[in-house]
Amino acid sequence: MPTDIYFNVAISGLLTGLIYGLSALGLSVIFGVIRIVNFAHGELMVLGMFVTLVLFRQLGIDPLLAIPVVAVALFGFGYLLQDWVVRRVAHLHDYFQFLLMAAIAVMLIAVCLMVFGPDAQGVNVSYAYDSFAVGPLIIDKVRVYAGIAALVASAAMFAFFKYTDTGKAIRACGDNYTGALVVGLNVRHLFALTFAIGCACIGAAGAIMLLIVDVHPYLGPPYTLLAFIVVILGGMGSLPGALLGGILIGMSEAMAGILLQPSLKTAFSFGLLILVLLFRPQGLLGKVQR
Repeated sequence: MPTDIYFNVAISGLLTGLIYGLSALGLSVIFGVIRIVNFAHGELMVLGMFVTLVLFRQLGIDPLLAIPVVAVALFGFGYLLQDWVVRRVAHLHDYFQFLLMAAIAVMLIAVCLMVFGPDAQGVNVSYAYDSFAVGPLIIDKVRVYAGIAALVASAAMFAFFKYTDTGKAIRACGDNYTGALVVGLNVRHLFALTFAIGCACIGAAGAIMLLIVDVHPYLGPPYTLLAFIVVILGGMGSLPGALLGGILIGMSEAMAGILLQPSLKTAFSFGLLILVLLFRPQGLLGKVQR
């Protein structure tokens, strides 16, 4: 097999991995600050994909241009969900949180089924079959645009938490909950804001992912599992780790699909997860818990 094919597949996996990383950022930021594992992660991503689909079909808005709209919609939904529902079980045992998020996931699936039906649906953009020729490499325009959009959104997320006062306040709540209360931070608002930002990140990833895969109501669980693999691989609560984990999973799945069999891509991802749990359970960029 020509060497060029391997480079093409690796680049495609890298670009897809950037989207995985953006999606996992939403999961990581919620866990890193609120310490709640969002088992409805994939379903929220599917919700973002369906919102994008409606904007494309009804208003003709390209999924890339719909990213801010979808992010704002999921932001509002996430804020209300955290402040009205999730907050009330945040202090309870972990299995109560698990049951709540699982129930929310099931409800989102049911709503999507009622509104959109069970069939897979997608978008057909004008550049769907175009590509860039870089020397011997041929790269799909869709994946290039999707990867760039995911990278820009991830950079915006990093900049928000590093340079804005609100981002620093959220990080302070995650680092020291009691200290945040003592200095007078509005922790309830900041926790709701954190959940909302995580949902906005997931919604943006959903809008981008719709360019690559068709959406149906049952698409959520596989992407929830994939996000967990990415986050654990990079390190729970580590934002750079989530992005790195997404890139590694995207590239490893792509290479496993061509070197082994396409059906073994998921098994390969779980194999990486097992190796990380055995030899570096804190993740590649995670901190050792003492």
